[in-house]
Amino acid sequence: MGALWNSTCFSPVQNNPFLFSRSSKKYANSLWNFTNKSFQISCSEVKENHGRYSSNKKMEEYNLAMKRMMRNPYEYHHELGMNYTLITEDLIVGSQPQKIEDIDHLKEEENVSFILNLQQDKDIEFWGIDLQSIVTRCSELGINHMRRPARDFDPDSLRSVLPKAVSSLEWAISEGKGRVYVHCTAGLGRAPAVSIAYMFWFCGMDLNTAYDTLVSKRPCGPNKRSIRGATYDLAKNDQWKEPFENLPDYAFVDVADWERKLIQDRVRALRDT
Repeated sequence: MGALWNSTCFSPVQNNPFLFSRSSKKYANSLWNFTNKSFQISCSEVKENHGRYSSNKKMEEYNLAMKRMMRNPYEYHHELGMNYTLITEDLIVGSQPQKIEDIDHLKEEENVSFILNLQQDKDIEFWGIDLQSIVTRCSELGINHMRRPARDFDPDSLRSVLPKAVSSLEWAISEGKGRVYVHCTAGLGRAPAVSIAYMFWFCGMDLNTAYDTLVSKRPCGPNKRSIRGATYDLAKNDQWKEPFENLPDYAFVDVADWERKLIQDRVRALRDT
């Protein structure tokens, strides 16, 4: 097991046996921009401002964006390395693996046989991660590396990606060959949202129970409305049904048995897409 993680990456959490960390090199200096309510990377500005901003400044800007767009108080500290939380016996939610040693650790210490990566290419490039080396190491160790990219801090993008991402997660868990590691960049938004949606749709929980179960173990702030929206998208049959945006906040926090069965069938049908 990795070293016990306490209060560094998230809001203070004491003596939580599910949180672990691995060290890493300092991340490369880069500049983040706010554009049309999405947080995007500008490669030209990264080059122009290289050296102007300290690594601490970059982390402050990233965490400020996360707090503004996700409306939660949690922070990510890339320089402290990969961190993760065991949610169930089959499911781990965490931050991005940063080097091949992280893959070795997940295989040897956590019996991970599947990795589901929710990052876009620009996320990976921003943090200076050599994704190809990670994918190659996964192949060498017999780990199935999957990708379902969603835009960071974008609830609409998350809503659209959730069904396919949950389809990959459900398939991996159903294979029963080892644990599934689900990650985005910080493991505080996209990855927990996919895991909560899976627990909601496939584990017989309502949304609030699934949400509370996960965040009680890994303090984070995934977008519950995105999960409700994706649930609506999968469950609706009538093209004249009222648009999701017009429904009250309690709509689709739970579903009837027949709706859950319909959702499960439609999610499983996305496996090969």
